[in-house]
Amino acid sequence: MQLYLVRHSRPAIAEGICYGQTDIEPVSETLGDDSNLITKKLAGNRIDGVISSPLKRCSELARILHADSTTAFSCDVRLMELNFGRWEMQAWGAIPRSELVAWGEDYVNHGPPQGESFQQLALRVNAVINDCLKHYSGKNLLLITHAGVIRAILSQALCLSLKDSFRLKIDYCSLTKIDYTMTYPHIDFINR
Repeated sequence: MQLYLVRHSRPAIAEGICYGQTDIEPVSETLGDDSNLITKKLAGNRIDGVISSPLKRCSELARILHADSTTAFSCDVRLMELNFGRWEMQAWGAIPRSELVAWGEDYVNHGPPQGESFQQLALRVNAVINDCLKHYSGKNLLLITHAGVIRAILSQALCLSLKDSFRLKIDYCSLTKIDYTMTYPHIDFINR
């Protein structure tokens, strides 16, 4: 399986707001331009299936990219971004400092209040990858998802600790490719 990972467009939300699993509307002011950019990045690569996070900032981009295609398309809730619980849609500066400090000390294993840890996100994302390896063997698959999800996938592919995966920069509308056809995953490129 050749896996192409795309991070969604920059959402139309003010800087400094904590968002993860919140659906943001309008999705993006640049959605059309971003879909053209991603199409150019994917040019010449056959895509046999598209799976998207159901959050609109991903699924609307995926639907545009898939519009003229006859390949399979689906959404999978396991590709959603981290659940920030009570912090969703709060300004980072308004979140109690004590909560941020506690979370920052071990965000891999501890989630925000009523949210999930990065380890919990990684477990659900790894289950998606295992399912894809079963169902898309020998095929090219496009996932439209979020930075945290892409980091978790790369962490598994690179045998990199989840904490160290935050050293990887994942830009909006970036393209990452992982080749699973060998005995171990091969990273063709990251954040293109």
